[in-house]
Amino acid sequence: MVEKIQVQGGEIAFDVVGDGPLVVLAHGMGDSRRSYRFVVPSLVAAGFRVANVDIRGCGESSATWASYGRSDIAGDLLAVIRRLGGPAVIVGQSISGGAATVAAARAPQDVVGVVELAPFTRAQRFDLIGLIRHSRHRKGMTRLAAMMLRGSVPAWLRYLDLAIPQKPADWTEEQARIARHLDDPARMAALRAMGQTSPADAGEQLPHVTVPVLVVMGTADPDWADPRAEGEGVIAALQPGIGRLAVIDGAGHYPHVERPSEVVELTVPFLRSAFSIETGAAGA
Repeated sequence: MVEKIQVQGGEIAFDVVGDGPLVVLAHGMGDSRRSYRFVVPSLVAAGFRVANVDIRGCGESSATWASYGRSDIAGDLLAVIRRLGGPAVIVGQSISGGAATVAAARAPQDVVGVVELAPFTRAQRFDLIGLIRHSRHRKGMTRLAAMMLRGSVPAWLRYLDLAIPQKPADWTEEQARIARHLDDPARMAALRAMGQTSPADAGEQLPHVTVPVLVVMGTADPDWADPRAEGEGVIAALQPGIGRLAVIDGAGHYPHVERPSEVVELTVPFLRSAFSIETGAAGA
């Protein structure tokens, strides 16, 4: 059942299933909590209470907000945690990976760990050489630029086609649902506004994070010329010893959609460690 929480500027929608320590899932821009549809059942079976959030501008949350930055999304996620009773581990993909970083730095009493899936957590530099050398990256950025310039739903779908190289069985239906959602001008405006935000606020918080962090990247992610190097950069900016990088060969920008079992295999041991759960104690 969908629940909603009022925060400054609008409503945030989420649903909660399972029992146990709290895990909060936050998707990327232009998406919805359905992004985690293949991951939620496994996390619940492993013994966790899972709150799956529609971030601001997306899904069943309010469409129009004054701003859509990572710090804004972090505040929304902390509001959900406090409503449900934390602490929690936040799993954030893309823009929400950066938001999870901000939340962890801002409120370590509420956030005991962070999993970042293909995160935009550091300030980005224009990489001309990467664009020239790597056709996948060049195609991805071209399609994103077309979406940003024209507000084009077909351009966004073409980007997703590249960003999700291994399509799930329900992709035809899911792609149609995404298109219908973004046909709403307010939802497309939110997507474009998110695309214009900078990860710099999240990057500034990386040295202040004190909880464990797992970063998961896919080698076929078109958002970077070298996804592994981006993940290594996030880890390097953290305090020594608290971050770990995992790389899934052949995965794109949505590893939880393409390779959910591998994401779960990486995430569950991390969750148990973050919550100090003995192996087998949760969901045994």
